[in-house]
Amino acid sequence: MVFPTLQFVLFLLVVLSLDAALGGRPGARKAMLIAASYAFYAAWDVRFLALMAFVTALAWGAGLAARHPRHGRAARVAAVALLLGTLGVFKYFNFFLLSLQQLLGDGALARELGWLRVVLPVGISFYVFQAISYVMDVARGHVAPRRGPADVALYISFFPQLVAGPIVRAADFLPQIDRPQPVDAGMRAEAVLLILSGLAKKMVIANYLAVGLVDPVFGFPQAQDVVAAAAATLGYAVQIYCDFSGYSDIAIGVALLLGYRFARNFNQPYRAASLSDFWRRWHISLSSWIRDYLYIPLGGNRGGRLRQGAVLMATMTLAGLWHGAAWAFVAWGALHGAGLLAERLGQPRLALPAVLAGPAVFLFVTALWIPFRAGTVETTLALLAALGRAEGLAPVAVTAPMLVLIAAGLAMNWLPPAWRRPLLAGIAAAPAPAQAAILAAGTLTAFAAAQEGVAPFIYFQF
Repeated sequence: MVFPTLQFVLFLLVVLSLDAALGGRPGARKAMLIAASYAFYAAWDVRFLALMAFVTALAWGAGLAARHPRHGRAARVAAVALLLGTLGVFKYFNFFLLSLQQLLGDGALARELGWLRVVLPVGISFYVFQAISYVMDVARGHVAPRRGPADVALYISFFPQLVAGPIVRAADFLPQIDRPQPVDAGMRAEAVLLILSGLAKKMVIANYLAVGLVDPVFGFPQAQDVVAAAAATLGYAVQIYCDFSGYSDIAIGVALLLGYRFARNFNQPYRAASLSDFWRRWHISLSSWIRDYLYIPLGGNRGGRLRQGAVLMATMTLAGLWHGAAWAFVAWGALHGAGLLAERLGQPRLALPAVLAGPAVFLFVTALWIPFRAGTVETTLALLAALGRAEGLAPVAVTAPMLVLIAAGLAMNWLPPAWRRPLLAGIAAAPAPAQAAILAAGTLTAFAAAQEGVAPFIYFQF
């Protein structure tokens, strides 16, 4: 089940109706939200419900044991290792199997390994990371362990952010279960604006750029010239921002309609004046999770420069591998790590003037989207070759509508946040039926403007 579909709209209407009917019965409301979340996930593949239930049970049990004076640390380490092992098997087994097959060549053993491939469950990275967050937040004393499994089940399975984030901390979500917040006009107004902006980003800008420019160029880079290759590279920078921030906007908006507030996941990342600033603005829930649960435990800024650099490179390389089981993603993460390391070593001696820093960071980030989108080293090299080719065999035409969409996507990133305030105030002042009508009209407009079919969100594969 995907957000911008009629199926999800009907599903959400049913959930909101049941939520309103059960508002005075927190236990029944919680059970309904868990059931709805499991039904949402079952629409992808019912076989993996058991996997999500296993992850939930493991996190809940580890949370009960995590504060034990003698066995807490062992329980925590074992649980996190098992959770990461589960993620590793499903997400990276095929990657290592393929690498092994390539090493073995065309021998008989290589051919016999093909049947070992496993299916990647959608969203597994996100709900495993949330399970780890629960175990670690309990161990650190940031949240009390839950005696019953229902709160942990709702936290891990909550459908708005289940399959592509944002990654929500247990210490942020569980207190909201304890103290439900009534949905007022201001929250509904925020939700309406977030959902409609998310639909516009995904269904109009991201999808049309993908079909009209990015996919054709990256699908056949050997035929492209420098104009098509450069436009597609810039187009993908806009596409991935609009696609993923659009999903996050919709997820945060839907959660608001149910009374749960998530932190923002994107903060105009292409306005960053440094790489470290970019990572504070891009996919904030993941970058802060990696910082708090990986970078700092590995040593963070402790020790000498050599140790700090090694920890930084390891962290960013693992972050690249998290995004996809392919060497191109490993290279993407490692190159970002190298850029961050160079930036850190060069401060303040080699710092660029403010007027140049932002464009330099944008160019660096955009260039590194090439291996991210290409997915393979071969396609990456072919696209880079196209950037140096004055004439292609049959380059994709860069049309005016594609340039307008690129400009619109960049404008959504660069415009000051203040432009939203009058709209937010106007929607908040409207009565609830009018707010619902605005949301319905905007949704219908987005559906009317969208292309045929439903393009999956980019981060579903991660």
